[in-house]
Amino acid sequence: MRDDYALRAFRAIAEHGSFTRAAAALDVTASALSQTLRRLEAQLGTRLLHRTTRRVGLSEAGHELLRRIAPALKELDAAMDALRQHGDRPAGLLRLTVPDVVAIALLDPLLGEFMARWPAVKLDIHVDNGLSDLIAEGFDAGIRLGERLQRDMVAVPVSGPLRSVVVGSPAYFAHHGRPSQPRELEAHDCINFRQASSRALYRWEFAHRSGPRKGQWFELPVDGRLTVNHVPLAVRAAVEGAGLACVLEPFAREALADGRLESVLDDWLPPFDGFHLYYPSRFQVPPKLRVFIDFLRERRQAAAAAQRSGRTGRQRQR
Repeated sequence: MRDDYALRAFRAIAEHGSFTRAAAALDVTASALSQTLRRLEAQLGTRLLHRTTRRVGLSEAGHELLRRIAPALKELDAAMDALRQHGDRPAGLLRLTVPDVVAIALLDPLLGEFMARWPAVKLDIHVDNGLSDLIAEGFDAGIRLGERLQRDMVAVPVSGPLRSVVVGSPAYFAHHGRPSQPRELEAHDCINFRQASSRALYRWEFAHRSGPRKGQWFELPVDGRLTVNHVPLAVRAAVEGAGLACVLEPFAREALADGRLESVLDDWLPPFDGFHLYYPSRFQVPPKLRVFIDFLRERRQAAAAAQRSGRTGRQRQR
């Protein structure tokens, strides 16, 4: 039995929490995968997994083994990819972790074009609003807001500036009025958002619009009857009149365009740095990741050029 295959099989089971899903990912049968795991446990002389009829969980020894082998397997994958791709087109599995706004607003319109351009590259995209440990969890790279990245990461801008919006339905504003400054939110029913990593409630962020502190950001806790941990649900609740929501503009763009939502406090919400693709600084960039970075840069530049052209056209019409 190849030790590296057995360890990869164990890693797949741990990541998927299921023999069936892991077997599908490895393109083997569940029974063959189960036999591989049993042989590995016999070889190591310890139980790695707790199995029940409903789920598979790691034992203490399993947790320790996964922690130790994940970085090594990651480096081995990178080395093998580099050898396979020497003098050839980029190929292999590219694993990414991204928040839902990136999946919806950035990647969704581009995936078909990228995969058509690089047919030998496979994508495995994990949508998660929390911060992932790239090495421990076996990801090649992640995409997050620049302000949330650790200092030891290489960060590449992949979106233009972003801004948040405070939105509510026309019916809500007709009944409750419109706040003209952030402090007036105390009188409104605000939809709270619970953050994935810290479990804390998100404190709405604003920037002073005038005076000596102009441009400086400040945080404001809000109150309301509804708390969610899913931004699209907050947007949907705002559309239904449940309260005001503070979200990144791409989430609310469609509802703002068709009038189901209206924004307030726009002058208190200037743009900020957008999303960055990041990877460990000691990580040698494999070709499959390099072409993905170059592709996102290319699309970003094309979008910026189109935006500039649109502004020029509107100015000429005036």
